[in-house]
Amino acid sequence: MEKKKKNVFVEGAISPEFIANSIAKHQTKTTIGAHDIFLGQVRADEIDGKTVSAIEYSCYQEMAENSLHEIREETFSKFDELTCMHIYHSLGKVKTGEICLFVFVSSKHRTSAFEACQYLVERIKKEVAIYGKELFEDESYVWKENTKA
Repeated sequence: MEKKKKNVFVEGAISPEFIANSIAKHQTKTTIGAHDIFLGQVRADEIDGKTVSAIEYSCYQEMAENSLHEIREETFSKFDELTCMHIYHSLGKVKTGEICLFVFVSSKHRTSAFEACQYLVERIKKEVAIYGKELFEDESYVWKENTKA
């Protein structure tokens, strides 16, 4: 049975409180034996002698949500022990050190949770049209290219 599309976008950084609350909500789900979490954090990369101070994320939201929904459904099909899956990505400005991607996978056993989380993150990075404008302190910018894992 296909699940309904979920809103995955959060305006600005994903707060530690939001992450903690997401984890806490799963304590009542007693068929879960493992969780795996990926947190993507904005780095202060140096590019052409300038240091990144933030990334401004944008996307065509409906298209990105459709891609994420498809990836989510395919992941549930591929890893049959999964019980829960949550994906949240920032839109707008996120400062260095803040969280911009939160992937949270739950399963009956740890191996499925580990594998599914890595599979999800790799597919999101490769396939979902979310754009990042790397901002420098002098207000100049470059468009981010995902070249490394």
